[in-house]
Amino acid sequence: MEKILPLSELPTGQWGRVISLNARGMIRYRLLDLGLVPDTTVQAVRRGPLGDPIVYRIRGALIALRREEAGQVLVTPL
Repeated sequence: MEKILPLSELPTGQWGRVISLNARGMIRYRLLDLGLVPDTTVQAVRRGPLGDPIVYRIRGALIALRREEAGQVLVTPL
């Protein structure tokens, strides 16, 4: 069985595959617009000084997400 965890808990440098989104409303639409759809691969690139925001590589672009937003994306580590 594959391990599933929130994107916010993906270790720096690690790749993951998006499984699903738990977000609702405008946040869900924003995450989908950023390319966080099922089967997309994402890499945690770096974290802010206090752990927030976190920079992710999504479809070749670097995008910063707050820990709260990233916590609503479920991934499986690769």
